[in-house]
Amino acid sequence: MEIHRLVLPGPGPAAPQDAAPLCARLARLYDGGAGAVVCDAAAVTTPGLGDVQVLARLRLAARGRPLRVTGAAPALRALLDLVGLVELLGEAEQREPPRGVQEGVEPDDPAV
Repeated sequence: MEIHRLVLPGPGPAAPQDAAPLCARLARLYDGGAGAVVCDAAAVTTPGLGDVQVLARLRLAARGRPLRVTGAAPALRALLDLVGLVELLGEAEQREPPRGVQEGVEPDDPAV
């Protein structure tokens, strides 16, 4: 799978009009055969809700195709977590497992 890179402008915060050209570039990458796109957010050092909006629009523009954000500063990570887009970072969410649910059952395990 061929992976391509898309770079977010920084230092931030992004303006709403920044989303359209980035979404167009993303569409061209996928139309050109990109199997996945990595969005480099390292330049975003002072993120705001504009950056979250740009990333949300990129997520929609990806239409279910692989899109991952790398280089996110802690402040951007916190914003993405707050709005429910932390999955863009490619990290598993840390949640408590449901009570009373086992991941696997062995034949000699006692019933609970």
